[in-house]
Amino acid sequence: MEAALLIKKELVHLNMQAANQKDLFKQMFRQALHLGYVKSSFLKGVMEREAVFPTGLKLNNYSIAIPHTDPEHVVEQFIGIAILDTPVSFALMDDHSKTTDVKLVFLLGLNQPHSQLEILQELMQVIQMEENLERLLTASDCEQIKFVFESIHIQEKQEVKKE
Repeated sequence: MEAALLIKKELVHLNMQAANQKDLFKQMFRQALHLGYVKSSFLKGVMEREAVFPTGLKLNNYSIAIPHTDPEHVVEQFIGIAILDTPVSFALMDDHSKTTDVKLVFLLGLNQPHSQLEILQELMQVIQMEENLERLLTASDCEQIKFVFESIHIQEKQEVKKE
């Protein structure tokens, strides 16, 4: 499964304003609910899961978060993306006692158990390269964001041809 196919234009928020993590989740949830991607239980599910299993991830010069919840809260699979004007604090996934200021959030709405691992692996391929994070953070539209994800598959195809 290609992550780019799950990125929904109407769930990509560039220059988003959020007072805190809860406000961020509420804004993204409202849009996803309005569009029929999630059930009304989604917001509570994301907030509860984030409290127990934080998703903040500090990379070299950037921090991201990958909040998600259980499949039963999702109607149609999606990846929502928020690029924040002002960072929001997230607890680190590898040390819950520490936080990191996040400017890039990938909200995952997955309802197929096998999809989660595939999407997370693809997401890790993208975010492990700092130039990809820079391209995502400076994207001016959804198509530029999708292209960053699609470029991973283009590179893979080129490498296969070389072998």
